Amino acid sequence: MKKEIEISVVIPLYRCSKTIEELCLRLKKVFFKLDISYEIILINDASPENDWEVASKLSEGNNEIKSINLSRNFGQHPAIFCGLEFSKGNWVVVMDGDLQDVPEEIEKLYNKALEGFPIVLGAREERKDTFTKKLGSLVFYKILNFFTGSNLSHQVGNFGVYRKDVILSVLSLGDAIKFLPTMINWVGYQKIIVPVKHAKRLAGTSSYSFGKLLSLAFDNIVSFSNKPLKIFVKFGFLLVFISVLMIVYNLYLHLSNHIVVQGYSSIIISIWFLSGCLISIMGVIGVYLGKVFDKVKARPFYIIDQKKNL
Repeated sequence: MKKEIEISVVIPLYRCSKTIEELCLRLKKVFFKLDISYEIILINDASPENDWEVASKLSEGNNEIKSINLSRNFGQHPAIFCGLEFSKGNWVVVMDGDLQDVPEEIEKLYNKALEGFPIVLGAREERKDTFTKKLGSLVFYKILNFFTGSNLSHQVGNFGVYRKDVILSVLSLGDAIKFLPTMINWVGYQKIIVPVKHAKRLAGTSSYSFGKLLSLAFDNIVSFSNKPLKIFVKFGFLLVFISVLMIVYNLYLHLSNHIVVQGYSSIIISIWFLSGCLISIMGVIGVYLGKVFDKVKARPFYIIDQKKNL
């Protein structure tokens, strides 16, 4: 009979070849201290470095370390969801592979989870990122929160401890765009945020440029909110309202013999009115088409090329 796994650690890898070995070693020490069973799931998201070679070598002769190699680069969050689907632990830890998420902080998060919290998120007390990375993250979450109605903090990333039923709820969602923070926020459950240490990046640079963050924000807005479409609908109605006011005003001037309404005024008013109607109609149709489009796409979120110990 296989021993029940208490904690699964899901780690997406991209340009982490220089930190994977140290990360796994420090994780082993953490779980040895806690005296609990564990598994470490390493998912190589087609890193241009030798992440897969390092991860697969660590898996050899070590059943606690599982490794997965994706067929191409699918992105950080599809890689995370790949690991989540293979996780077997009663609790799941999600963290980055660059050692900026401090492994020793898991003990603090896990102990807080045992107090009865299904979700324990780590808030980076002092982010050791560059100014541009912190600014990009701040702008990203401001935009995301505005359009989705969420209240996500730019200090909180993926690093946290999640109860198994929370993960199963997240995996049951059929969203076309996978982004763990917004999906965790949507499924609900009681959550608590705990301050954690944040380390400097030891090697490489972040793959999230300002442009990629904006693109990610747009993808999430489309997936989790129809607010942009509603804004266009309201804008269309506003144009209709303005055009009606202009019609009434010009009609008043004409009937009261104040001015003779020129032909181009009528044309402009008509264009405004029809444009407003079209934008409103297209917005309403877009809301429905967007929902249908999300449902009919059935592409896999990732494809596995190789795996070890799974």
